[in-house]
Amino acid sequence: MKYDKPKELTDKIAILPTTPGVYTYYDDRGNVIYVGKAKNLKRRVSSYFNRTHDVVRTNLLVRAIADMSYIVVPTEQDALNLENSMIKEYKPRYNVLLKDDKSYPWIVVTNEHFPRVFLTRQRLKDGSKYFGPYTDTASAKAVLELIRQLYPVRTCRHPITPDWIDKGKGRLCLEYHLKKCEGCCVGKITMQRYAGYIDRIRMILRGDTAELLSHLENDMSTLAANLKFEEAHEVKKRYDLVNRYESKSVIVSQTLDQIDVFGISDEGDNDVYINHMHVRRGAVVRSLTLHYRRTLQEPTSQLLSLAISEIAERFGPNFDEVIVEEMPDAEFHGVGFTVPQRGDKAKLLAVSKQNAAQSRTDAIKRAEKLDPEQRVMRVLKKIQSDFRLPELPRHIECFDNSNIQGTDPVASCVVFRNAKPAKKDYRIFNIQTVEGPDDFASMKEALTRRYTRMMQEAPDDLPQLIVVDGGKGQLSAAVEALESIGLRGTISVVGIAKRLEEIYFPGDSYPLYIDKNSETLRVVQHLRDEAHRFGITHHRQRRSRGQIKSELDSIAGIGPKTKEVLLKKFRSVAAIRQASEAQISELIGPAKTGILLRHFSDKQQSE
Repeated sequence: MKYDKPKELTDKIAILPTTPGVYTYYDDRGNVIYVGKAKNLKRRVSSYFNRTHDVVRTNLLVRAIADMSYIVVPTEQDALNLENSMIKEYKPRYNVLLKDDKSYPWIVVTNEHFPRVFLTRQRLKDGSKYFGPYTDTASAKAVLELIRQLYPVRTCRHPITPDWIDKGKGRLCLEYHLKKCEGCCVGKITMQRYAGYIDRIRMILRGDTAELLSHLENDMSTLAANLKFEEAHEVKKRYDLVNRYESKSVIVSQTLDQIDVFGISDEGDNDVYINHMHVRRGAVVRSLTLHYRRTLQEPTSQLLSLAISEIAERFGPNFDEVIVEEMPDAEFHGVGFTVPQRGDKAKLLAVSKQNAAQSRTDAIKRAEKLDPEQRVMRVLKKIQSDFRLPELPRHIECFDNSNIQGTDPVASCVVFRNAKPAKKDYRIFNIQTVEGPDDFASMKEALTRRYTRMMQEAPDDLPQLIVVDGGKGQLSAAVEALESIGLRGTISVVGIAKRLEEIYFPGDSYPLYIDKNSETLRVVQHLRDEAHRFGITHHRQRRSRGQIKSELDSIAGIGPKTKEVLLKKFRSVAAIRQASEAQISELIGPAKTGILLRHFSDKQQSE
């Protein structure tokens, strides 16, 4: 059963990204009624509306949804952390009965003369250093256990200070005798040496787990070498836990409190998207993206000032610290601006920029849904711009050479119209004039035959762009072919190298490197992959036919009808080889059976 929802909501769901994130549902009065996380936002949100749910409460929730919003984050762990903090902030009606109020655990390094390291769900303002939160408690416990194996830090709760030690209040316990503590309570280890342990522990908790993983790898190797495989497997479990371990979350961090973040998506056109995130008590609790359209080529700094003023008007001007990627062109009294280069603030700014870019993508998708031709034109204009073409490349053809171990060379030609495959126009050229593996000559022959015939049969259907799979050599061969038939200045041609996605142009020895996320590169890669696939498919069929021909058609005395009878019965030459003389003789008679078996025997001896 599908629920009828407002068109605006349906349109939002249709263009949701497939990235991790947190989604928020609102009722018709604008109240937050549910907050959820998703590894794939589009799949998760869509699942609410395409069926009737077994849980009645879920059906009631779906009927109450009038609008939604979402925040994209880098990882599923960040989504889980953000979901937890937003539930505590908004206390949505449909989350309250499903979520308890416990926090995710943190690892704390206490602010003491001899610090302790342990898990806690409470963060106190006592000068201690907290790392986390951790959504995978098992990983956090594994890291703690391994830290204690590496560094003998104390676990007791005694208030150990130099005076306490001097007064002789401490005494050695079982942990010391088990070599899990170096006896700081009786002064057997100096504060400086102990502080060195704590410094290395903090490095691990900040995410530098390389030392820990190296230690575990050595343990596994030693145990396996001594044939202690069960113990090695236990260490492998710990290794996997540490590998999954996340040192901390950017989305929820004790170091970030009462901060506003403004991320910008500006691709140099007239549309600029500015995302605002508000961080309270160390967690993102609000995200909103504003869309500005330039009219007089206004600089980004001016648009950023407008966005800050707009957010202040909507939610109040109580900014403590504002994180931006560049300074606004206006002054805001009492507001401190930070342009971070690294660290948690820079990572949080990157998340805001990601949400601004996602809003741009959503807007493009909405426009293309209303006018599908708009996407085609955008992609074609991008290709035209990147390749400096004189006209839109509505018709593109791509060529690729292939052969079977240096023999039977062919060239495949695939055709794209409006940036999509036109498979009925694909062609294969069996190379006729080239002896041996010569990719350059094969490329020249294929293009010459293709466009000589097109000039005769369909001169109005010539492509605007030719892509050849290969570097400068294949490109030069293609240019020679076009010159020989008088099309050199009529059709543009480029070559794509296989290793680094380099694009070569005629007469230019330096390649063009296109952005890996560019739609131009995606179309060219699709062309190249289709040409390769089409050629390989043809070769497989040809190889299959060739194997049958070499084994049966070349045997004197075995004609087409005999071959047909044998293959109909045994299905393959391999099965014929394994059949008994009586089985073959029953089909084709003793004389032809003798010819066939002598051929197989002679071939086996020669091999």
